[in-house]
Amino acid sequence: MTGGPAGSVSRRLEDLGLVLPEVVAPLAAYVPAARVGDQVLTSGQLPMVDGALRATGKVGAEVSPEDAADAARICALNALAAAAAVAGGVDAIRSIDKVVVYVASDPAFTGQPAVANGASTLFLDLFGDAGRHVRSAVGVRVLPLDAPVELELTVSL
Repeated sequence: MTGGPAGSVSRRLEDLGLVLPEVVAPLAAYVPAARVGDQVLTSGQLPMVDGALRATGKVGAEVSPEDAADAARICALNALAAAAAVAGGVDAIRSIDKVVVYVASDPAFTGQPAVANGASTLFLDLFGDAGRHVRSAVGVRVLPLDAPVELELTVSL
């Protein structure tokens, strides 16, 4: 996968009216992102906005699938900010390689892939073909702070 011309992701963020948030401080003893060779891996990112969770609860019960997809998009922006901080800026990221989305799910909820699309479509909008990635969408019983969604990201520089 190859990225677009230098600065294109910054321009796409601006065109979409988005700003990368400040990197969310870790909740425990880990770092938000680490560079390994020509890749950056992020820790799990929650849907934090200005230091608070955007939503809490289980998807399919307290949180609608649509709200969960929006939360996944927030997680994606937070993960991108963490990766960019280690990479030297968002325009240093060549491609989105792997996305793992954990969805705190009501036992009857099976729409995890649609929730994960909230993140995947953002990466495609920002990176074009370089935003195509492998992905897992995993239903889990509970996530930290009762978040509905958590996302891990691997990118290439």
